[in-house]
Amino acid sequence: MPQLRLTPLLITANVLIFVVMLFNGASLWHTQNTIQLAWGANFGPATQDGEWWRLGSALFLHFGVLHLLLNMGALWDVGQWVERMYGSLRFAGIYLVAGLAGNLLSLVANAGAAVSGGASGAIFGIYGALLSYLWLERSRIHPGEFRWLFWAAIGFSGVTIVFGLLVPGIDNAAHVGGWIAGVLMGALLIRSEPAVEAGPQLGRWVSGLFLLFLVSVMVSQIPKPAYRWSEEKLIRGEVVEFLQEDAAITRNWESLMSQGGKLGVSADVLADAIERMVADRYDQSFEELLALPLDENLPSAQTVEHLKHYAEQRRDASRTMVEGLRTRDKAKIRKALDQARQSGKDK
Repeated sequence: MPQLRLTPLLITANVLIFVVMLFNGASLWHTQNTIQLAWGANFGPATQDGEWWRLGSALFLHFGVLHLLLNMGALWDVGQWVERMYGSLRFAGIYLVAGLAGNLLSLVANAGAAVSGGASGAIFGIYGALLSYLWLERSRIHPGEFRWLFWAAIGFSGVTIVFGLLVPGIDNAAHVGGWIAGVLMGALLIRSEPAVEAGPQLGRWVSGLFLLFLVSVMVSQIPKPAYRWSEEKLIRGEVVEFLQEDAAITRNWESLMSQGGKLGVSADVLADAIERMVADRYDQSFEELLALPLDENLPSAQTVEHLKHYAEQRRDASRTMVEGLRTRDKAKIRKALDQARQSGKDK
C-alpha cells in the first residue's frame, strides 16, 4: 500500500480554505483584513486576547490568489524533497513548528499591529530543514547534487528575504522566524543510523535546546497589545445593533409625524406614541452605548463617542417634541424638528 504523502494534502487544504473563503466574502486578488481576521489571521490584539490558536490557523489563510499560488508552488517544489528526507510525521512537525515560530516572531517584530497570514513561514521552515539535512548528510550526497541543492535553497531563501525587505506588506519576520526554526528542527529530527555517534546526538540536543531558548525569548518579547480584541468585537457588534435600531426608530418617528395629522390623532396621543416609540428607545440605546468599554485605544472608540452624542441629540429632540405637543407649544415643536434635522446631518 503506497504511503500517504502530506505535501499534497497541505496544498489541498490551503486551496480548499481559499475557495471556501471566496464564497464567503473574500476577494480573488486581495482580501480585506476584516475577513482575514474573521477566519483566524494572526493579529496581536486578537491573538493575545486568548486566541492563541491564530498562530496556527493563520498558516492556512492567504490574502489573494497570487499569494496562494506562490506559496503552494514553493511548497510543492520543496515539500516533496523534505518529506522524503524526513518522513511524513517529522515533516509535519517541521512544518507546524516553523509556521508557529514564524507567526510568533511576527507578533514581536510587528508589535502586534499587523494582520498576517499565509503558509510562507512554514515553507521557509521546510527550506531551512532542507539545508540542515544537506549539510549534515553531505558526506552521503554526490558533491554535484549537494552543491546544486544547497546553493539553490540558500539562494531562494536569501532572495525572498531581500525581496521582503524591499516590498511593503510582506511579513518578513514570519519568513525569518520560520527559516531559523526549520534549520533547528531539521537538525533535531534528522534520521540517524542505529549506531549513531555521540557527536550527532549532541547536535540534536543543542538544536532542540536552542530552539526552546529562542521561543522563550520571543514569548518574553511580545509587546503588550494596544487593546483587547474581545472589547473591540463587542463594540462593533453594538454599533451594528445601534444603527439597525436607529433606522427603525427613525422610520417610526417619521411615520408618526406624517400620519398623526392626517388621521386626526390628538396631540396627547401623538406625544405618548413618540415618547414610547422614539424617546424611550433612544434613551435605552444611549445607556447601552454608555456601558461599552471606554478604552480610547480601541479603533471603534471614536465611533462610539460620535454615536453617543447622536443618540443623546435624538433623545433630547424627541423629548422636546413630546413636551411641545403636550403643552401645545409650537416653538418647542419647531425646536425639536430643528434638533432632529441637525442630528441627522451630524450622524
